[in-house]
Amino acid sequence: MFGRLPPALVLTLAIVAGSAMDATIKWLGQTNHILLVGFARYAIGTIFAYGIWVHAGRPVITREMWGAHAVRGFVIAGTAMTFFWALTVLPLAEAVTLSFIYPLIVPFVAWPMLGERVRPASLLAAGIGFVGVLTATQGAPPADESPLHTLGVAAVLVSACLFSIAMVLLRARAQTDGAPIVGLMTSFIPALIVAAPAIAVSPPPRAEDWPFFVLMGALAAGFMYLMAKAYARAEAQQLAPIHYTELLWASAIGFVVFHETPRIQIYIGAAFIIAACLFAAYHERRIAHAAAKETPT
Repeated sequence: MFGRLPPALVLTLAIVAGSAMDATIKWLGQTNHILLVGFARYAIGTIFAYGIWVHAGRPVITREMWGAHAVRGFVIAGTAMTFFWALTVLPLAEAVTLSFIYPLIVPFVAWPMLGERVRPASLLAAGIGFVGVLTATQGAPPADESPLHTLGVAAVLVSACLFSIAMVLLRARAQTDGAPIVGLMTSFIPALIVAAPAIAVSPPPRAEDWPFFVLMGALAAGFMYLMAKAYARAEAQQLAPIHYTELLWASAIGFVVFHETPRIQIYIGAAFIIAACLFAAYHERRIAHAAAKETPT
């Protein structure tokens, strides 16, 4: 089904699922230790991802895949836990906005790792998006009102740097391994990594929180499956600007669920970010159209 949709649309669906997952994590983080939330996100996600893998015919997972995904698993675990903690001390829209620094890094990571040429248009789009990110982060609350705000910002920035590496690694593995294997390994290996510290320091979850844990796992599995589908069919730097649309979903969910009203700077920054996404998408369509014309029939 999803193989027939354009990669940009598949990634958009993944972003919607990811935004809903972040909101669920923020909700659970209010009453549960963040390590427990992180472990549950990957453990329950593994169950759903396993079902997708079985439905796909149980594609073979080789020893080489295990080694490659083990490295990526540690990067993902670091990305997740720093960002999950930041969600507990920052408004949802602000945490998402700060994470948008990662597409600025992706082309430079994809260049040495995948050999993808960094196009001038990608740099221009990233620059416009960066202006939007800077604008959206203005007007933060003072330290006496939010003492952990600075640490939260630092955690998001560290997470964004790790996430850029994880996304380039995803591009490399999605092309060879396929979405079902990538989705399963992306949940299973981080779950193993986080399991021991989570069990050691976290009390059991409340009974009333279990439906939210299950929802989080389902959203996580869908998020990674759709991400793998999209990145298997398009370049990392082509898809990276689409992640900016997460700001729109995060703002809406934060307002409805957590009664968070984004600052005016968020909306001004969003205008720059959306403009960057539209410019990048338009440029990529032109390149694809020109390549199609040059391809002999």
